[in-house]
Amino acid sequence: MDLSSKTQENVEYMIESIKNKLRMASGAAMQASSFSVERYEDILDIYELVVSKPSLSISEVEAVASELGRLRRK
Repeated sequence: MDLSSKTQENVEYMIESIKNKLRMASGAAMQASSFSVERYEDILDIYELVVSKPSLSISEVEAVASELGRLRRK
Protein backbone atom coordinates (compact mmCIF):
# COMPACT_ATOMS: atom_id res chain seq x y z
CA MET A 1 0.00 0.00 0.00
CA ASP A 2 1.38 3.39 -0.99
CA LEU A 3 0.84 5.64 2.00
CA SER A 4 2.63 8.65 0.55
CA SER A 5 -0.67 10.23 -0.58
CA LYS A 6 -2.87 11.96 1.98
CA THR A 7 -6.17 10.36 1.04
CA GLN A 8 -9.19 9.27 3.06
CA GLU A 9 -8.66 5.77 1.66
CA ASN A 10 -5.16 5.65 3.16
CA VAL A 11 -6.45 6.98 6.49
CA GLU A 12 -9.07 4.24 6.57
CA TYR A 13 -6.49 1.57 5.62
CA MET A 14 -4.15 2.67 8.43
CA ILE A 15 -6.94 2.79 11.03
CA GLU A 16 -8.14 -0.69 10.06
CA SER A 17 -4.57 -2.02 10.19
CA ILE A 18 -4.04 -0.50 13.63
CA LYS A 19 -7.32 -1.97 14.90
CA ASN A 20 -6.38 -5.41 13.58
CA LYS A 21 -2.91 -5.27 15.11
CA LEU A 22 -4.28 -4.17 18.47
CA ARG A 23 -7.08 -6.74 18.28
CA MET A 24 -9.36 -4.08 19.63
CA ALA A 25 -12.57 -5.46 21.10
CA SER A 26 -14.11 -2.02 20.71
CA GLY A 27 -13.03 -1.79 17.09
CA ALA A 28 -16.59 -1.20 15.93
CA ALA A 29 -16.67 1.97 18.02
CA MET A 30 -13.64 3.27 16.15
CA GLN A 31 -14.86 3.64 12.58
CA ALA A 32 -12.14 4.45 10.07
CA SER A 33 -14.44 7.02 8.48
CA SER A 34 -14.38 8.96 11.77
CA PHE A 35 -10.84 10.13 11.02
CA SER A 36 -10.00 13.09 8.83
CA VAL A 37 -7.26 13.41 6.23
CA GLU A 38 -6.30 16.58 8.13
CA ARG A 39 -4.81 14.29 10.84
CA TYR A 40 -2.94 12.19 8.27
CA GLU A 41 0.58 12.75 9.64
CA ASP A 42 -0.48 11.88 13.20
CA ILE A 43 -2.27 8.73 12.06
CA LEU A 44 0.71 7.75 9.90
CA ASP A 45 3.02 8.10 12.91
CA ILE A 46 0.81 5.82 15.00
CA TYR A 47 0.46 3.35 12.13
CA GLU A 48 4.23 3.13 11.63
CA LEU A 49 4.80 2.62 15.36
CA VAL A 50 2.18 -0.12 15.63
CA VAL A 51 3.21 -2.10 12.55
CA SER A 52 6.91 -1.89 13.44
CA LYS A 53 6.44 -3.77 16.72
CA PRO A 54 5.96 -7.54 16.84
CA SER A 55 3.67 -7.08 19.85
CA LEU A 56 2.42 -4.32 22.09
CA SER A 57 2.09 -4.21 25.86
CA ILE A 58 -1.27 -3.50 27.45
CA SER A 59 -0.14 0.02 28.34
CA GLU A 60 0.98 0.62 24.74
CA VAL A 61 -2.39 -0.58 23.43
CA GLU A 62 -4.16 1.74 25.87
CA ALA A 63 -1.95 4.67 24.85
CA VAL A 64 -2.57 4.06 21.13
CA ALA A 65 -6.33 3.73 21.69
CA SER A 66 -6.33 6.94 23.72
CA GLU A 67 -4.40 8.83 21.04
CA LEU A 68 -6.71 7.55 18.29
CA GLY A 69 -9.67 8.71 20.36
CA ARG A 70 -8.09 12.16 20.55
CA LEU A 71 -7.59 12.27 16.76
CA ARG A 72 -11.12 11.17 15.92
CA ARG A 73 -13.55 13.73 14.48
CA LYS A 74 -15.86 15.11 17.12
